[in-house]
Amino acid sequence: MYFLILVNCSRDSGLHKSEIPAVGTKGMVSTAHPIATEAGLKILKAGGNAFDAAVAIATTLNVVEPMMSGIGGNGTILVYDSGNDKIRYLDSSGKIPMKVNSDVFRAPTPNYLENRRGIKAISTPGNVNAWESMSKEYGKLIWADLFETAIETAENGFKINARLAKMIKEAYPSFPVYAQEFYGKNGRPFKKGNILIQKDLAKSMRLIAEKGSKVFYGGQLGRLIHNEMHREEGFLTIGDLIADKAEWWDPVKINYKGYIVYTASPPSTAFSSLIRLGMMSRFDFRDEEHNSTGYLHIFSEVTKHAFWCRLNYAGDPEISPPPLDTLLSEDYWIQEINKINREKASAFVYPGIITLEGGNTTHFVVADQWGNIVCATQTLGNAFGSRIMPAGTGIWLNNSLAYCTFEPKGNPMDAHPGQRKLSGDCPTIIFKNGKPYAALGTPGGHTIGQTVPQMVMNLIDFKMNIQAAISAPRVSFVEPDYLYIEHEIPGLVLAELKSMGHQIKRTKGLGNAHGLSLKYDDNGRFIQFEGGADPREEGLAEGF
Repeated sequence: MYFLILVNCSRDSGLHKSEIPAVGTKGMVSTAHPIATEAGLKILKAGGNAFDAAVAIATTLNVVEPMMSGIGGNGTILVYDSGNDKIRYLDSSGKIPMKVNSDVFRAPTPNYLENRRGIKAISTPGNVNAWESMSKEYGKLIWADLFETAIETAENGFKINARLAKMIKEAYPSFPVYAQEFYGKNGRPFKKGNILIQKDLAKSMRLIAEKGSKVFYGGQLGRLIHNEMHREEGFLTIGDLIADKAEWWDPVKINYKGYIVYTASPPSTAFSSLIRLGMMSRFDFRDEEHNSTGYLHIFSEVTKHAFWCRLNYAGDPEISPPPLDTLLSEDYWIQEINKINREKASAFVYPGIITLEGGNTTHFVVADQWGNIVCATQTLGNAFGSRIMPAGTGIWLNNSLAYCTFEPKGNPMDAHPGQRKLSGDCPTIIFKNGKPYAALGTPGGHTIGQTVPQMVMNLIDFKMNIQAAISAPRVSFVEPDYLYIEHEIPGLVLAELKSMGHQIKRTKGLGNAHGLSLKYDDNGRFIQFEGGADPREEGLAEGF
């Protein structure tokens, strides 16, 4: 074990707002919108389990956060099945359409950047199959009942909050006329406090509730999507929809200072978060204050290297699998930390691959009285995805192909027809002494795999509760070579980091994390859940 006692430069942990977690003994839910949180709690209180509640939460988030996730999107789900004491990864990222020509997304194709925004960037939506697979595998309640809150909220409407109003305003000019008719009035976008009613979305959800996922993957809804794609020369076809299936994988894990940290395995690229934690595990922060200059310098150097690893090694596990036996080994971590200059920032050098990633995503967690946990990150890509909504469906379709890696052509993260779409989501479950200890995750594009390790270290190294760990200010490496730092980190720390060669940019907020933790007595008996919601946005953690 290597130890490093870093210079203490920060006298203030800079915690945001409340440090007090939500508590409960029978269940806990934390989501990005209070209505979705209440939808999950309603299912738990009706005798449903975490898997049932997760479907209710995901469908309700589709209604109240329509810009972030939903039926037309993709995701990454980590579950803990307490009955079998097993963690599994459910991939709902879907496969790249068979007819994709990735040349349309790069120069010299005219309008190649516009193609990444719109209909050509639509990948196979995987969420509905994943929700149904989770329900069939683990659920207790009737499938149709899980859609109740989502359908009711879509039909009757809800008050638009400031965040949604801002995003509607920005995106409204690019909406199809069909969507403009109910996202605004008289050609003007709705504002905060207006009621958003989505009757066609309610109809689509009712069809899925009554007929199952097949109505989307080849049935009535699938045909509407296929017709829209054909009319506008998109790549997605009804054949891609019919071929889609949810895939269950084993997660990846490491030991971080006696805690076992699990996250999604490839085809997710979440392994980079474990590289960060593995390298950071070689340092001792017991005498170090949170977010001091020395701590942030070391983390920034570690996070840049893990970012490089993601670019260099990510790939479809059945075609070009990352060398995880090496990347997640102690020998590799020691080798790489020995290259870190403790006094000076290193320059980031690309491994020949340049990437983009969307930050318009959502994360939620839910746990039940039996100890089951669902930790899920879901997305449409950009806000409102591709801005394509087939008339009569109310469903925004993703633009996930925009976040493939197009240079150089043919690299493992390019848009390869029929191959798996690689996600950057990082849902994480932590075990301590053989029992679930915490579950957490966040949206944020390329910052996801950097924010999650910081929260894990907040819990383990700095002994924060789940709410404080989520609220604490963060940093993130951002291409081409910047260290983004939230405003709450003191100016003295920034000045010292700059003197070490870091290129600093202030930012208002990195991510919108949600998490929960579990407490036990001295005999290992469960006592209560604690939940945290990110104060950077308008979500809610609540237990009962």
